[in-house]
Amino acid sequence: MTSRIAKMLLLAGIALFYTLVVFNNLTDFDSNFQFVRHVLAMDTTFPGNRGMWRALPSPAWHLAFYLSIIAWEIATAALLWWGVARLLRALRLPAAEFNIAKRVPVAALTLSLMMWLVAFLAVGGEWFLMWQSQTWNGQEAAFRNFAAAGLVLVIMLQPDTDVQP
Repeated sequence: MTSRIAKMLLLAGIALFYTLVVFNNLTDFDSNFQFVRHVLAMDTTFPGNRGMWRALPSPAWHLAFYLSIIAWEIATAALLWWGVARLLRALRLPAAEFNIAKRVPVAALTLSLMMWLVAFLAVGGEWFLMWQSQTWNGQEAAFRNFAAAGLVLVIMLQPDTDVQP
């Protein structure tokens, strides 16, 4: 039972994190919008780099990217909380049923990992050369979030078994 509770609480911690991320992005829209704008515009990358043809200076692109990130975060948060509810309902059920209940949390954590890996580390970091910026470089935070969600996913994937008397 302790292992199941630990899995549910860790998942709830990631869900709380995503809830706060969404809250911050909606209540202080401009702060992270500026981050996205500068990354896409590539206006703080190394001067004269040969990747500037990738830059997207259009405010419409900036808004579209930012809104898609927020939508991704909302979807992830909703799936995470749904996963917490499923685990809570299955807490005292046989192991096979608890393992089935972990499908939603596994999908939610995978969606989280894909956001940090694809949107931030690959697209932002490598395509838009975010790593070159001293001011608008979110790779460290993205990796930290990727690692936290990844660790919870690894724990979640550990099979649960019925306790033998």
